[in-house]
Amino acid sequence: MLKRGVRTIGIDDGPFHRGKRGDVLVVGAVYRGGTWFDGLLTTKVRQDGWNGTDRLVEMITQSKFHAQLHYIMLDGVALGGFNIVDIDRLQRQTGLKVMVVVRKRPNFTAVRQALNSLSKPSKRWQLLQRAGEVIRFGKLYGQLAGLDAAEAAELLDLTCTRADLPEPLRAAHLIAGGLVRGQSGRRA
Repeated sequence: MLKRGVRTIGIDDGPFHRGKRGDVLVVGAVYRGGTWFDGLLTTKVRQDGWNGTDRLVEMITQSKFHAQLHYIMLDGVALGGFNIVDIDRLQRQTGLKVMVVVRKRPNFTAVRQALNSLSKPSKRWQLLQRAGEVIRFGKLYGQLAGLDAAEAAELLDLTCTRADLPEPLRAAHLIAGGLVRGQSGRRA
């Protein structure tokens, strides 16, 4: 049974213009359970690049929050377009359990077609497949590294306090949008 105050970091990228090169802001919202916002971390990843996993490992392990954290929640397995996160390596190098959370089941046929317009599409596809099976959790879907479906469901029950999306991810989404655009927007 998870403690109500278990520490989780929700990670989401900020808005960006597709087709343009450059860096994309990534925000990590540190929470105790789904009710207490403890802190904020930021980094940048290359749009459609290859540095997402490294940047997240660096952001988390070099933060003052690392020793207190138990879980990482990602809003999707990729940041800044198709900068795909290797969730198994993220789990190993941070020592934290990782859960990818999405609202809709990924359309892997469409994803695979989109990858063909980028460099090394087969390597990107392999990274996506390495993230594992997509599991349904009520209205959400997830992929896991270091935890099983029962523990993930318990984590979602604990952190989905104000919406269908876990509060750490909801906050990261709102903050990232606000920092990039000057105000948060869209559904969170």
